Amino acid sequence: MRKDIFSPVKIAGLTFKNHILRSGTHEGMADEYGRPTESLKKTYRRLAAGGVGGIITGYSGIMQRGKSENYNMLMMDKDELIDDYKVIVEEVHQYGVPIIHQLAHCGNQTSSKVTGMTPIAPSPIKNKVHNDDTPLEATEQEIEDIINHFVSATRRSEQAGFDGVQLHLAHGYLLSSFLSKNTNRRKDKWGGSLENRYRIVDLIITRIKKIMPSYPVFVKLNAYDHRKNGMREEEAVQIAKMLEKSGCDAIEVSCGVEEDGLNMTRGNSPTEALLEYGTKYKNKSTLQKKVLKPIINKVLTPIEPIRNYNVDAAKSIKNAINIPVIVVGGIRTKSEIENIIENDKADMVAMSRPFVLEPNIVSKFKEGKQDEPKCINCNYCIIAIQSQPLRCYYGKIL
Repeated sequence: MRKDIFSPVKIAGLTFKNHILRSGTHEGMADEYGRPTESLKKTYRRLAAGGVGGIITGYSGIMQRGKSENYNMLMMDKDELIDDYKVIVEEVHQYGVPIIHQLAHCGNQTSSKVTGMTPIAPSPIKNKVHNDDTPLEATEQEIEDIINHFVSATRRSEQAGFDGVQLHLAHGYLLSSFLSKNTNRRKDKWGGSLENRYRIVDLIITRIKKIMPSYPVFVKLNAYDHRKNGMREEEAVQIAKMLEKSGCDAIEVSCGVEEDGLNMTRGNSPTEALLEYGTKYKNKSTLQKKVLKPIINKVLTPIEPIRNYNVDAAKSIKNAINIPVIVVGGIRTKSEIENIIENDKADMVAMSRPFVLEPNIVSKFKEGKQDEPKCINCNYCIIAIQSQPLRCYYGKIL
């Protein structure tokens, strides 16, 4: 029997309106304290009204030391923030749309200029992109604090009315860097074997489930990256099995780290946007930018394929576990979504960039007005978020 991508989906007691999610996308719509703004509420309202099956928020920091270098990251590190999120959740729920709160610690992908503290990581390895500081290796007590902060942020999310949380285990952030042999060179119980590298994730999930046994916990997981000794699909499958055992309710499959260039968000090279909006380049002179341009072009060479590049990995993971699998990454057309769902390659599909220009793209799909979004994969939105709130640039400097 053919599956209808617009039929409801049940995961962990939640009912999503259809098989299409807005994937976690940093919006830069918080104030200086990480408090959500009216602009964020409007953004989520448009998404909810536009027919999306469910919303995964942009990442929220669990503690100040893990705050992003990107423009105005959301935070969930204080009880005082709970009421501000309640307003947003209530707005989304008016449309019958579940909203999942993404929680993250940026690890070595931040800077002391932003947090006021030296970044922390499993091992003291400088990030090639976020390279202002060499991170400190996390101590036993600091790891324990990180675990507790993830649990506390989840408790706050539940109190704010969020339908669940998504732990960010991808894209080189702290939990991702614990999982990867490339960034985790530890010799203690937090490094070495896969079981040791996974330990911090297991403790976060099991402690959440001990306190809130029925509260949905999703994760975003890298299936692979392009780093030496980095994540590979075979190991991601094993991690997925461990996540299921820990009590995880669903896995969103992604890929890549920022050091990989355009591995995560494939498409056109956004060199012009980086020179104009990138925090490390926008104040350079015209001559300096001219010299830098060919170098950046080489680093940001488009990676193939640019469509459906995590689907095969998602299928491998789905075949190995019994909890739902969500896939994100270059999925654009209604036909592509139908192919994924009808052939059981994943249980749900997530998109990010198409929603920036068209928050109502799902309604357009359902009504037969479009088979594909207007997004041109220019990646300007991904770059400009370093210095200003999320918006569509459509391949133009504004």
